[in-house]
Amino acid sequence: MFRAQHLFGTLLILCSLPFSSYATNDPDKPISINKAEYQKKLEGFWLGLNIANWTGLVTEMDKVEPPFYTNKDWGTADQKNIWGNYVPHSRTIDFYLGKASEPWGADDDSDMEYLYLDLLSQSDNPMVSGQQIAQSWIKHIYTNEDAPVSNDTGEKENFLWVSNERALELMHQGIVPPATSEPENNPHFARIDAQLTTELFGLLAPMAPQTALKLAEVPIRTTAKNDAAWIAQFYVVMHSLAVGIDNQQPIQPQLISVAQQARKVLPAGSYAAKMYDFVWRSYLSNPDKQHWELTRDAIYQRYQASSHDGYTYETSFDAGINFAASLVSLFYGEGDYKKTIQIGTLAGWDSDNPTATWGGLLGFILGIEQLEAQFAPHSFSHDYHILRTRRNFADHTPNHAGEDNFSLMADRTLKVIDKVVQQSLNGTVDNQQHSWTFEQGQ
Repeated sequence: MFRAQHLFGTLLILCSLPFSSYATNDPDKPISINKAEYQKKLEGFWLGLNIANWTGLVTEMDKVEPPFYTNKDWGTADQKNIWGNYVPHSRTIDFYLGKASEPWGADDDSDMEYLYLDLLSQSDNPMVSGQQIAQSWIKHIYTNEDAPVSNDTGEKENFLWVSNERALELMHQGIVPPATSEPENNPHFARIDAQLTTELFGLLAPMAPQTALKLAEVPIRTTAKNDAAWIAQFYVVMHSLAVGIDNQQPIQPQLISVAQQARKVLPAGSYAAKMYDFVWRSYLSNPDKQHWELTRDAIYQRYQASSHDGYTYETSFDAGINFAASLVSLFYGEGDYKKTIQIGTLAGWDSDNPTATWGGLLGFILGIEQLEAQFAPHSFSHDYHILRTRRNFADHTPNHAGEDNFSLMADRTLKVIDKVVQQSLNGTVDNQQHSWTFEQGQ
């Protein structure tokens, strides 16, 4: 008991400390961010997301009830998922690092954010409308009838599921966001979809979480409402504040501080808020911080085997159960990229989604060079194959196997942030100093 109380007090102290070289106790001092440094962080975001996505895919839907995987299963043979299938790219539960000669293949954890980046790159206004989103989805997303890719059973697959799938159907009927997430139109509004498609909007408003939420509002409401939407907002806020984390200092206390700030976006009384608090308390009270399985198993008992905190489990694609699972890897991962992704991969349920979210966030915090150093001497591909899952995108790298690369994607993101800084933050873009400057509190 003493250890738990002592740790709780220590973490409260750590969470109260300034976590950001950009934040300041002087509210009149503007924020200034170097764009060259941000570029490397954005490249780290895309690489970190893809490593984690393809690693988590190995165990996606393998375990949605006991017996779950544990740390002992890392490095062992993968088991079949609930549909009786293996993934084609790996039979081992381990990091999937890809080959330097092959581009990273698009998947639904990365291709929707790519779609939004493309839309924002071509829009004068970073606040996109529901009509713009509907037009972009219809242009770039296959239906299951015209999709050229087949799944393991030979059926056509457009790499869109549950709430995303229903939203696209509604768009083809002339219904635009946010009506595409209204319960009377979309019975899947409480699923995981928005969590894995909108994190990028946080990075578009660095250190400006209120603006990030405005940018993400319609994209989130394209597929989610109520708790599912609030959970997506939680991730957006974390990504907005992540630039303030100093990767030369211990990451864990800074990351927890960011999470505690993002917790404020979850409404009091919501199951999302109560889930966060339950997982946080379980983490604090666990004397063995290597035994993350204890909290994962408690999540299963509280929220799946039973109904608590206003949440009733429906499917393994729920926003709720996967949010709770993601917090296990966040807290027990201790700000360490490898440890966080390993726990997320083993935790269960829709395991590629939380891993992709935290992989992108931690990759951003580290920057691409520090991230790659963790896997030395492996050489990574920086190329991206968007046409694996989506259509009608330009080929930005005609001499490469993919159609784009992380450096070009980051460069286009910087140009979008230029518009956000000037139009939404009333700030300035200094092309000589290669920086953004704007007032705090936005």
